[in-house]
Amino acid sequence: MIVKITHQETVYQGRAFTVRRDEVSFPNQYSMHLDIVQHPGAVTILPVDAVGNILFVRQYRHATGKELLELPAGTLNTDEPPETCARREIREETGFAAENMVKLGEFFLAPGYSTEYMHVYLATGLYSAPLPGDQDEFLTLEPIPIEKAYQMAIEGKLQDGKSLAALLLAREALKQT
Repeated sequence: MIVKITHQETVYQGRAFTVRRDEVSFPNQYSMHLDIVQHPGAVTILPVDAVGNILFVRQYRHATGKELLELPAGTLNTDEPPETCARREIREETGFAAENMVKLGEFFLAPGYSTEYMHVYLATGLYSAPLPGDQDEFLTLEPIPIEKAYQMAIEGKLQDGKSLAALLLAREALKQT
């Protein structure tokens, strides 16, 4: 299906994203306004340590009003390759770097209203190499055995969508670790 954009304007410019309002016309001539969150894209990293733990981070998410257990993740800088971002973010959020960074997949995070495109990486061969984190992030590292992480996902104890998607993408690769 092809829609025609008849008008487009930026209605909000923020630090992390822009909101764009599109007026679109559908093939049946119906027109409407759609608000789109423009996002530069992001990465999620599934780090696995030498003893078979997945390194999660617990952090407060203001939109939810609570702390969530998530995989390390971060937003791409302008023109930054996704793997470069993943290598930076794992160091900032966990204090570890990875000898091996394997792309597992990619997906739109919320295609109904956002352009955010997520790149997922499996990180292994971890070694200490911390970078300073963002000033607005207060993270607690939580290593969780692989099978327990999947059980937590099934039981609804992991509520972060990107982490759940990354676990799904990693399932076969983790069977080999």
